[in-house]
Amino acid sequence: MTEATDGQDGAIAVVGMSGRFPGARNLAEYWTNLRDGVCSIAEFTSAELLADGADEQAIGHANHVPAKGFLADADRFEAELFGFNRTEAAALDPQHRLLLETAWSALEDAGYDPLRGPARTGVYVGGSPTEHMFAAATDPRLAATIGAMQVRILTDREFLAPWVSYRLGLDGPSMTVQTACSTSLTAVHLAAQALLLGECDAALAGGVAVDSVRRNGYLYTDGGIFSPDGRCRPFDEKAAGTVPGNGVGVVVLRRLADALADGDPVRAVIRGTAVTNDGATKVGFTAPGVDQQTAAIVEAWGAAGLDPASAQYLEAHGTGTQLGDRIELAAATAAFRDAREVGLGSVKSNIGHLDAAAGIAALIKSVLMVEHGTLVPTVNVTNANPELQSGSTPFRLVDERADWPRPADGPRLAGVTSVGIGGTNVHLVLAEAPPRPAAARRADAEVLPLSARTEAQLAALTSAMADALSTGDGPDIAEVAHTLHAGRTPLPVRGYVVAADRADAVTQLRTGRRVTHPLGEAWLAGEDVDWPAVPGARRVRVPTYPFAGASHGALSITRAQAPEETAARQDIDTEAAVGVLLREALDLDGPAALDQTYFAAGGDSLTAVLLVGRLSDEFGIDVSIELFLEQLTLAELAARIVAAASPDDSLASLLDEFEAEAGA
Repeated sequence: MTEATDGQDGAIAVVGMSGRFPGARNLAEYWTNLRDGVCSIAEFTSAELLADGADEQAIGHANHVPAKGFLADADRFEAELFGFNRTEAAALDPQHRLLLETAWSALEDAGYDPLRGPARTGVYVGGSPTEHMFAAATDPRLAATIGAMQVRILTDREFLAPWVSYRLGLDGPSMTVQTACSTSLTAVHLAAQALLLGECDAALAGGVAVDSVRRNGYLYTDGGIFSPDGRCRPFDEKAAGTVPGNGVGVVVLRRLADALADGDPVRAVIRGTAVTNDGATKVGFTAPGVDQQTAAIVEAWGAAGLDPASAQYLEAHGTGTQLGDRIELAAATAAFRDAREVGLGSVKSNIGHLDAAAGIAALIKSVLMVEHGTLVPTVNVTNANPELQSGSTPFRLVDERADWPRPADGPRLAGVTSVGIGGTNVHLVLAEAPPRPAAARRADAEVLPLSARTEAQLAALTSAMADALSTGDGPDIAEVAHTLHAGRTPLPVRGYVVAADRADAVTQLRTGRRVTHPLGEAWLAGEDVDWPAVPGARRVRVPTYPFAGASHGALSITRAQAPEETAARQDIDTEAAVGVLLREALDLDGPAALDQTYFAAGGDSLTAVLLVGRLSDEFGIDVSIELFLEQLTLAELAARIVAAASPDDSLASLLDEFEAEAGA
């Protein structure tokens, strides 16, 4: 990143953010968990693991650890909003689904319409290997149904960035990045570089990691990277390993000068970034190295035009492994040796190691801390690493919440480090946003339009908007109107209120009482309204779209039932049970729904493929996909399925093999 000569040259603004992390459906919940010192790593029962398809022998292993930074509802996706049909949505990898929704929310958080965002917007993102992608690639029937190329396009992580660019209409550079654990912070670095080089005028950057939508644990190996007890203790004297986790995060970046000129809501400022690789100067390919971690830190602060001694906090990679912590402390100590006292922490203690999304989880945590002026605790720490206690480093492990006062001579400053297996080290210098002048108050009444795809979503959005406007430091009503006019995609289910201040708007939003307005009525009628300009108004942060997608599952992943559920199923009539399975797969209600044909009920070829697999796995009934093409009612189809079993031992063997590996 080019060197900054003042507060704006070479500086990159973070103008929008969105994310979903273990225990947090959104960034408000993420911040609450971090602030309150919550460990969001889940521990699973054997029944939960078996219900999600784990291998009984694997989870009975003495070294099996039933813990993970689990991402709830990772199989849900509002496919219709992005123009995917049911077949495409079922095949689309959950990482693609989550990244699309998160990118949409991040743009809205920045005050931009996701489908009419800033011109020349680039996308720089990366992801992790997934169970879904593996299952799709090894399922010959899926390839035969939709084609091998389509399988790859819908599941391979190399298409993460292009799908976001395509579905959101973003025409800047689109790059899927891969540097293992440092992927998402490398993506941020590349996005910042592209902005400074003029290759784009805005950029989405981040990462996603969803190895599986299922609850699953891992096998601990003595001397390996994973924790023996499902807890991650970065920089603790008894640090023994990390814990895998899932999550997704995206930031919207612009050049700071442009963001300020255009009235964007700047959340924090990236002052400098740098990337290095350890090369051969380490003990092994997977081991971290000291010298090039130090170099990345020094280069990033040099690019920022700042002395590392001015740092007040370091969000470390902090895996909680003995080797990794020791090397990172040595590298950071060399870089920050002249600093007086630097707070130290790692979000991996809260949510686990999110692989390709680890860096973006750390960056978003750091942005939230500089915004709130609060240092949040690294959890699970009993006694700090002896190096930290010895006084030989400038670091103090932050193990309880504390105020982060603004220095008298400048902004809050933090470093963020991410380290990838293979040696790619990334460091980023983060500063709090410059103060935003108070809005010029207007006495005019403003139309606040809201829209969603369904009535339930509109109600949820209305409630969230009322809550946001009721806070004491809520945004100016004219700027809320400007943001809703210019920063939201018009959707079919609509509402509006007309208000001159926040209190009036809150009353109308909560009571349903509404003053009518010609433009508001045109909006309700579905017209594309040309909203009048609000002079001097800036974009502000208001509630984003409340996604409410259906479950689209994950390809070829058998959700085996817990033993008591299996016994119960054996006690009911098989034909009736097959009918229940058909209704579940097609989202139908009641036995009467079986009086229609498969395709009339919304079935398609890919769902048929999935049903063939489930029939084999759950009932031991092997049928041909051609059976679903016949003009039979679903009730007749259920009867034919039970009566016309045709074994497919090769497929059963394939699924058994996949189950064993996934359960492990």
